[in-house]
Parts: sequence; C-alpha cells; structure tokens
Amino acid sequence: MRRHLIMVVDDEPAIVRLTGARLQADDFAVVFATNGSEALALLERERPDLVLLDVMMPEMDGFETLRRIRQHSAVPVIMLTARTSDPDKLRGFEYGADDYLTKPFNPDELAARVNALLRRTTGISPVAANLLAYPGVKIDLDRRLVTVKGQEVRLSRTEWELLNQLASNAGKVMLHGELLSRIWGPEFRDEVHYLRTWVSRIRAKIDPDGHDDPLIQTFPGIGYRMISPPPATTLES
Repeated sequence: MRRHLIMVVDDEPAIVRLTGARLQADDFAVVFATNGSEALALLERERPDLVLLDVMMPEMDGFETLRRIRQHSAVPVIMLTARTSDPDKLRGFEYGADDYLTKPFNPDELAARVNALLRRTTGISPVAANLLAYPGVKIDLDRRLVTVKGQEVRLSRTEWELLNQLASNAGKVMLHGELLSRIWGPEFRDEVHYLRTWVSRIRAKIDPDGHDDPLIQTFPGIGYRMISPPPATTLES
C-alpha cells in the first residue's frame, strides 16, 4: 500500500519547511507548489490524496485555486490562512474546502487534522445500499446521488459524508460528538460549530424552499436527526 501523498501549496518557505517536515515525520509523501497555477498542474500530474492550500498567494489566491480544483477534483482540501474572520472561512467552505486551519498553527494539530480527514475520506465502511425517497427529494446511498425535484444536487465530499451518516441512520438522533468523531475523527468531537456550518449547507441544497418541517431536524444541545421517509418509499436493493 502506497503512502498517502500530500500536496502543500504555500509561498512562504518557512511554512513549507515546517509543514513538510511534520508530515514526513508521519510517513506521508509530500509534494510542494508555491502558487495556484503550479498547484493545478501538480494536481493533475501527481493526483495527491489531500491538499493543504494557503489562501494568501500572489496572482491566484487560494479561493480561486480551490474553485478551479473543484471543477474537476473532489480531493480533500484543508485551507491554511492568516485570516480569522468568519466570512473568509465561510467563503472557503462555499468553494468546497473540507477544513480550515488558521496561521500560526501547531504542527501537531495540522497532522491530526490531516490524519482525521484522510480517515473519513478513505476509510469509511460502506453502508447498505438503499434509496430514501421524500416528497421531492431522493437520496441514493449506494450511488452517492441526491436529487431535488428531479435535478441532481452536487455535494462536496464533506457534505456527502455527513448526509450519508444522517440518512443511514434516518429516524435516529445522532449526537454531536458521534457525528464529529465519525466525520472528522475523535480529535474534533467537541467542535460543534463544524456541524452547524455543514448541516446548514446541506439543508440549503436539499431543502432550498426552507420548509417548516425540514428533513434534518435539530435537537439543541444534543444532535441532529434525519426524519424517516414514508415506509413505502424506502427501497433496499
């Protein structure tokens, strides 16, 4: 089994050295790019398992680089930035980032986030194949396909994995810590703000009309539950 390949995209030599040394200590293979254009070319050539992407770069910033990456790749992406404002973080998530780490960061925390993201994107056990059908919404867990009013809805990797957990346990309340551990790893079981952000994103896509009775219900201080579909429209293969 080959080592996971991580691509680090940053124009600060000190960050590149620090990040590369820490990842190599965990036996990751690492490749480097110093700007967005170089990153896009390297992505196509090397096919990394995960990308660490700096936001503040000349010519093409990290947001535009991520936008172009998402046009043809679902590779997991962790944004690295000195920006701490929520709008900047939300912009990164809107463009398809899977995680966000603010500079200066602890190298051990970076390694933990990389490992957690790789676990959830490469090591999740498949669920039983089934189709959950709600009025106007269908979720095909086997085909990883969601349609709303007959139109396919595109989900990021993180959105899909979270929806997968909720839909696979439809009718059951999933605790905050349980969801966080399964999706991001046990290191993040207290990061409830992650769930608020991602559940809001999923709701906006699968229930764009904002019905009073959403498919994903909130249990304040406890967790979330996807309602059970009508029995006649739950099909198992």
